[in-house]
Amino acid sequence: MYLKRLRDLREDIDAKQATIAEVLKITRQQYSLYELGKRDIPAEYIKILAKYYNTSSDYILELTNEIKPYKKNSKN
Repeated sequence: MYLKRLRDLREDIDAKQATIAEVLKITRQQYSLYELGKRDIPAEYIKILAKYYNTSSDYILELTNEIKPYKKNSKN
């Protein structure tokens, strides 16, 4: 489940939940609910976290095991 990826990505950079909550401009308690699966994380937050962790939203959502972000298309 993608919840483990959220935690793993955070722990890989030795960040606290409070740090990630600041990135998302939410409380630590609210972020904790996302990691625990007690609340669904909004797509906008996944997008922000993908940029923050330099990965893709597909990786966070376990649609791929490739941690590297996609190459940006110059047409976008």
